[in-house]
Amino acid sequence: MSTQLFFADATPFVTPLLTVFSVDISTGPDSEPLPTLLTTSDTLSNSTRGILTSGEFKATLGETLLLHRPAGLKAERLLVVGLGKAKTLVPAELRTGAGTAVRFAKARAIRSLAIIFPEDRALSDEHLDTLDCSKTARALTEGALLADFDPEIYRTDRKDRSIESLTVLAPAQEKGSHDDIRTGFTEGEVLAAAQNFTRSLVLEPGNILTPTELGRRTAAMCAAHSIECAVHSTAKLKELGMGAFLGVAQGSAEPPALIVMRYEPAKPASDKVIALIGKGITFDTGGISIKPADGMDKMKYDMAGAGAMIGAMQAIASLKPAVRVISVICSAENMPSGTAYKPGDVLTAMSGKTIEIMNTDAEGRLVLADGLHYAKTLGATHMVDAATLTGACVVALGKVNSGLFSNDEDTCDVFLQASRGAGEHFWRLPCTDDYRELIKSAIADIQNTGVDRWGGAITAAMFLKEFVGDTPWVHLDIAGQAWIDENRTSIAKGPSGVAVRSIVEWVRALAV
Repeated sequence: MSTQLFFADATPFVTPLLTVFSVDISTGPDSEPLPTLLTTSDTLSNSTRGILTSGEFKATLGETLLLHRPAGLKAERLLVVGLGKAKTLVPAELRTGAGTAVRFAKARAIRSLAIIFPEDRALSDEHLDTLDCSKTARALTEGALLADFDPEIYRTDRKDRSIESLTVLAPAQEKGSHDDIRTGFTEGEVLAAAQNFTRSLVLEPGNILTPTELGRRTAAMCAAHSIECAVHSTAKLKELGMGAFLGVAQGSAEPPALIVMRYEPAKPASDKVIALIGKGITFDTGGISIKPADGMDKMKYDMAGAGAMIGAMQAIASLKPAVRVISVICSAENMPSGTAYKPGDVLTAMSGKTIEIMNTDAEGRLVLADGLHYAKTLGATHMVDAATLTGACVVALGKVNSGLFSNDEDTCDVFLQASRGAGEHFWRLPCTDDYRELIKSAIADIQNTGVDRWGGAITAAMFLKEFVGDTPWVHLDIAGQAWIDENRTSIAKGPSGVAVRSIVEWVRALAV
């Protein structure tokens, strides 16, 4: 999709589909909806007045209303997209609204559309707080580009309905806001491209995206964005003593990949080194502790944590925060075979800790254990890891929030603030020392699952904490949000690319 930003009146703009946003300005819980357009254009208001006062359209989030040959406009069609209540409007709703417009067009084979930049001046102060121009532009652009992602890449009868061009029409008045809108528009392009790259990786089946192929695609991205990248395999893991990572990889005929990326700013603002560590299990059978057949096809997305870090690095290279960033991706297949590691085995991690294996399906924490320790040896001062780590986290939080764990209050607060700005949902769960007894082993330092089934997401986080030490750290368990099961009005089913935007915002917040 080509994207462009114009500062111009929408009335004379020629397009197959012009989109304008509407909010409900009613205030009471039992009040009838009062849909109002987020535009100061009298022509647009007049062309929609009859239908907006009829009660047929309520401006709920994602609701759409289509008018053909709207009076006074050059556009062939006018699409009104609801954003919900005016008083609670945040950039996340704008992202959804823009995505809804693009998905509406795609379903009707409309290849070009324009979106009118929402004007809060259309409403009184009692209905809407002032919209931030930069955040609004970024959310619109992100939502539109994310909505154009097509997951049906392997269908031989696939019809290409991708959007060819998107135009955002911003108000020509108030020139002081133009730079802010341009900045947000550009950032939205960068972040959506990175998130879609992550989604493209997660979408690939395990027979295509092996650890070796993940290394190749990551290296190609890094070459295109001037990021230093090294891809290692079994020999390097042995040299580093990554016994936990090697233990997981040994059951597969596919060799593992240790991918290390480095972003170096022109002028670092501090001595901080931020490390992004990702679980890259390109297919997870559960190993000897094999998973049930039902749903195992989705285990190609068990590398979504690695995908998020790779996408984040792409965006970081483009946005150029003044802080050093390294990324460590630990990629392998978890397979059952005559060479696979077994329940009861004892592995020695790179840190020297010994680990009793209770369940080979708890493999993600093993590869991350060596990845976290390795990041520390590379000089990391702050760390974040992301992984589709536990079903227990999905049981606890459903598919609305991802789990967040941390050993440092300030670092955690910065991440949560960043995630809110990015429009992603994380919920903090405990990771305190009183849970440590649950991972104590009778014959080794620790075991790779809890002593019982309770608190599974927490015991997984406690396991990782053993390899972090005092380094400020955030752990993201994204198992519940890495895959979207059904099509939504604003985004297709399949890989979500969750955590990319939050990680990038966190890095930028620490770049001071």
